[in-house]
Amino acid sequence: MYYAAQRKQSIHEQLGGDEGIRALVKEFYDIVEQDEDARELHLLHLQGAGVAHSREEQFNYLCGFFGGPQYYVMKHRHARLKEIHAHVPIGPQMRDLWLRCMARAIDRRGIDADLAAVLMRHFTTAAESSRNMD
Repeated sequence: MYYAAQRKQSIHEQLGGDEGIRALVKEFYDIVEQDEDARELHLLHLQGAGVAHSREEQFNYLCGFFGGPQYYVMKHRHARLKEIHAHVPIGPQMRDLWLRCMARAIDRRGIDADLAAVLMRHFTTAAESSRNMD
């Protein structure tokens, strides 16, 4: 068997490439904007550059984060979550709310349970590394 045929798919590829990641981001931010339970997270986004900006930047970030094109790094020259979120107050409650919204988005997208578990492990690590408050 050829080496190229043995290569594991990246998470980016498993999600359906850019199109799949864009769909996940859309679902996530639709929840943030429309779900009363996510109101605090929505208000936090409105204090910054807004949800439309966050949709695009999260898409750019996640593509590279999951092994696809490095759109965020090409645009901003780094992908350090702590620096990206330095201006945003993120404590345990906001971190957990973000994770709950992402888990719901993953579920709504019908992502396979095994891949969903992998995604949530990555997202949990990322969310904790973004936290800047106790």
